[in-house]
Amino acid sequence: MSEVSHDGRRTPQEYEHALSLAAAQVATFEEEELTALQRIQRFLHVYPTTVPFVVLALGLLLGVAVNPARFTTASNISTVLTQVMVTGILGIGQTLVILTAGIDLSIGVVMVISSVVMGRLAVVDGPDFLGGILGAVHLGVLQPVIPYILTPVGFLLGLACGAFFGWLNGTLVTRLKMPPFIVTLGTLTAITGGTDLLNNGTEITNIPSFVGSLGSASIFDGWLPIPVLVALGVAVVFGLILSRTRFGLRTYAIGSNEAGARRAGIRVDRHLVMVYAISGLLAGLAGLLVTANFDSASPNAGMNDELYAIASVVIGGASIFGGRGTIFGTVIGTSILAVLTTGLILTNVAPFWQQVAIGVVVVAAVAIDRVRTRVGTD
Repeated sequence: MSEVSHDGRRTPQEYEHALSLAAAQVATFEEEELTALQRIQRFLHVYPTTVPFVVLALGLLLGVAVNPARFTTASNISTVLTQVMVTGILGIGQTLVILTAGIDLSIGVVMVISSVVMGRLAVVDGPDFLGGILGAVHLGVLQPVIPYILTPVGFLLGLACGAFFGWLNGTLVTRLKMPPFIVTLGTLTAITGGTDLLNNGTEITNIPSFVGSLGSASIFDGWLPIPVLVALGVAVVFGLILSRTRFGLRTYAIGSNEAGARRAGIRVDRHLVMVYAISGLLAGLAGLLVTANFDSASPNAGMNDELYAIASVVIGGASIFGGRGTIFGTVIGTSILAVLTTGLILTNVAPFWQQVAIGVVVVAAVAIDRVRTRVGTD
């Protein structure tokens, strides 16, 4: 007979007796048997940069096998790295934007106008203006140092120009609630026209010699150009920012679920403006490095660079729907495009076929992304 306390409740002894009679079996769950395709999907979901890395390795091996005498020369490696520098810096900014489920079509022309603004100040307008001021105050003896004064100021103005247009894109996206595609397509067109008006569509030459020296300088006997070293530094910094800071966490959160990010207290609009401003700033930096590398500021320098940047991000494993991607993946994607282009050039493939090949690679990367994302829905 069970023992009952004076107030009608069961005693601890009765609970212990019932527990001793209970089954001691532990619940088990039958493990789901995965098909080969599902295993591939899961692997790609966990390690999204695996395929780009393998493709890059195969591309390098193929380039060495097809034309080892030319592919492994210092000049060719330097050319490949220079291509990686430009597209890579643009791609890093584009990565931030795409992680928020946006897109920036204007980074190519922002790069160009930043370069032209720097050139106008350092070469076209600035010397006469500053020379006139120095002459008026009887300091004409300082005329030889004018390039060393105006060029750094021009660099800063170029960076500010890029950041401004990025800020403008972000403000239009957040304040007017316009799709990023439409906003940046509009600014792409407007800035293209503005750049031509700024310098009548002509190239600015006579860039100060020390700027060209900086752009062509290299280390390790010509294997690693200094501008590429700058690009690598930018990649490391933003890789750490994305993976180790609140800014990176919020960027991923907005791209994964913007409404949830707002409910979590993230100031989404302000963060998006910052992301687009950073993208513009990096485009300005790319423009200045291109100017230093080619000793000129050309309005045609950034043609299709925004498309190559987007392709690099997608090829590197980022999702075009936001919330997933890494700077490392973008660097790998940029390297794939550079190696592919160089390999096709060395094998004397016509330029038109090079565009076709790049398009095929981009479509394949998006297809792989769709296969990878199904693991979360199947």
